[in-house]
Amino acid sequence: MNDTAAPLIDVVGLEAYYGRRRILHGVDFSVRRGEIRVIMGGSGSGKSTLLRHIIGLQRPVSGMVKILGVDVGRASAQELLTVRRRLGVSFQGGALITSMSVGDNVALPLREHTQLDETTVRIMSRLKLEFVNLGGFHDLMPSQLSGGMIKRAALARAIVMDPELLFFDEPSAGLDPVVSAELDELILRLRDALRMTIVVVTHELESAFRIADRITVLDQGDVLTTGTVAEVHASENERIQDLLNRRPRTVEVDVDAYLRRLTEEDA
Repeated sequence: MNDTAAPLIDVVGLEAYYGRRRILHGVDFSVRRGEIRVIMGGSGSGKSTLLRHIIGLQRPVSGMVKILGVDVGRASAQELLTVRRRLGVSFQGGALITSMSVGDNVALPLREHTQLDETTVRIMSRLKLEFVNLGGFHDLMPSQLSGGMIKRAALARAIVMDPELLFFDEPSAGLDPVVSAELDELILRLRDALRMTIVVVTHELESAFRIADRITVLDQGDVLTTGTVAEVHASENERIQDLLNRRPRTVEVDVDAYLRRLTEEDA
């Protein structure tokens, strides 16, 4: 990887709120071309919120998010659409359209965003299904697939237009260890065979350590560290070690803040 090249993703001082609750606290985050970056953290750490800002589903209230050279906060709707055509996203639950066959789900981006003839669309979608080991399943409906097959079909749809950047939201969630390992192998193949830059949001430690070039650890909206697998393992940060060793944290209660939450009027 070329460390001197401009990052494909560049996040500076990002803050995010849901109502009055601050979710991200001045997050700095960047991704280089050709790497697999894992965003890791426990439930409620801000991982999915960061992902939504990166792909432009939420605009930053404060700070900057730049993806493929485009400032998301200042981009027009058309500029965002152009950027999104260069991205692939595999959502946590697969997000397949249940009334469409697997093949039609995978072909949908090609039909929506290109002028390719139907024969080419069909061949390209079937090629991507073959890549994720779902060759011959194009006529099935999503309801006929297992959980792991749904994840792979969603991945085929995400890569059908050969995106420059690929995003996964919790790819191993709810899957058994064997199927999770197969998905890890697919992610590595995508980087090596198709030369994609990949961002994976996960709380699965084993998967993160298997696939990551670098890991960013989030906790309660703060970036605790970014580094290689070895550097994360060696971190002396107590919260990182709690996460790695599955140690429950002792929650300290601010009595004044607790009373304010009970008594304050809704805005």
